[in-house]
Amino acid sequence: MRRFLSFLIIFCLLSGLCFGQETGYTHKYSPVNGYVVPTDPLVLEKLDAWQDLKFGVLFHWGIYSVAGIMESWNLCSEDEEWEYRYRQETGMTYEEFKQWYWGLNRFFNPRQFDPDAWADVMADAGMKYMVFTTKHHDGFCMFDTQYTDYKITAGPFGDHPRSNVAKEVFDAFRARDFWVGAYFSKPDWHCEWFWNPILATPRRGINYKKENHPDWWQNYVDFTKGQLTELTRDYGPMDLIWLDGGWISGKEVGLDEVLVGARQRNPGMICVDRVSRDDNENYQTPECTVPPEQRNIPWETCDPLMDFSWRFNPKYKSSRTVIAELAEVVAKGGNLILGIAPTPYGTIDDMARNRLHEIGSWLRKYGEAIYGTRTTPVYHDGNLWFTASKDGKTMYAIYALADDDVLPSTLEWTGNIPAGRVHLVGDGRRVSCRVRDGKVSVVLPKGLAQESLALRFEIR
Repeated sequence: MRRFLSFLIIFCLLSGLCFGQETGYTHKYSPVNGYVVPTDPLVLEKLDAWQDLKFGVLFHWGIYSVAGIMESWNLCSEDEEWEYRYRQETGMTYEEFKQWYWGLNRFFNPRQFDPDAWADVMADAGMKYMVFTTKHHDGFCMFDTQYTDYKITAGPFGDHPRSNVAKEVFDAFRARDFWVGAYFSKPDWHCEWFWNPILATPRRGINYKKENHPDWWQNYVDFTKGQLTELTRDYGPMDLIWLDGGWISGKEVGLDEVLVGARQRNPGMICVDRVSRDDNENYQTPECTVPPEQRNIPWETCDPLMDFSWRFNPKYKSSRTVIAELAEVVAKGGNLILGIAPTPYGTIDDMARNRLHEIGSWLRKYGEAIYGTRTTPVYHDGNLWFTASKDGKTMYAIYALADDDVLPSTLEWTGNIPAGRVHLVGDGRRVSCRVRDGKVSVVLPKGLAQESLALRFEIR
């Protein structure tokens, strides 16, 4: 136990080395022509409504939060160069590290967990939907599954009245009119039918050949189908299921069968089988990046405010950075789901709260240019991003102010020629507008706050 705690202290001190490491494993973006349009009219209807929401939150919270390290990926030995850096300071072997990591469940006891407070913070930030990590690749379940004891309800938090945290989070966010979704990892490295303990674990996939052990694989399929059925049956109305671990398709683990019952209980439920390139990837999910071009299919950038999982020395993006990314994503036709990492105690820290409040304040002022909008053919010019109302009658120009920049006195762009008056979104003030040789010049009023802003107008 002393050695275990020593490892924990060292990893907490070294957690700053982990910042940004996720990018080595991120999925960038898929070709637009690989998107399979759903055939279920209820799914299509729900996707259209989801595209109105624009801004959501993705929670990564689990045993990795105890040590302030990256979620799960330290367990995978595919990239030995940076994985070695995690272990060389402690002298742990790979097998020792796996047991240390998986043993963090004995210390995960978030007694300050308050999902209502989480929901209040995210509502204040202007978010409209929420996805909660019910299980990451490490296999630790944040819900009271009946298929394994490796779960939060079987640990030191199990006696807490809110120990079934997934249910508590879903209920709290539904009560505030959020759409709710369950993140679920198709791979489970803790399950003996995925990484069998008899064999080595050299890669992210199963560590055996299916043809040699069809019974092992069938056991894993049954295990995964059972957990997905629990989540879509026992945890209230579900708007979407967000399946990670794209090196395995949902079809391989029985997703098609699960969806039949899930959509009977949750009509039109969106399925995000990431990177599957089939009819179960209802929208695409580039990670930690924004596609270089506009994409007129349903898609969502998932990008963290700090890292996807908690760090003891968090380095948060500025609210200006997030607002600028949101403007770009929406102008290109997507939604932004912002990764928020709760602390190991079950709280959202003050710095994150402050950033989120600043974003929400901006959206309360300029959200008309974001929510419920759609793309327009001319969507970008310099620091300006353009969106249109859903009926196409109104155009918005969003000036994205960078961290070290100040607002110019005049905004200029080409195309999207106003047909009449131009107004500031928010206070409705009319601004001076001149058009010459296809170029628009707008003079901004003096005394504006140094923040991104949006203009509203009709076009010719």
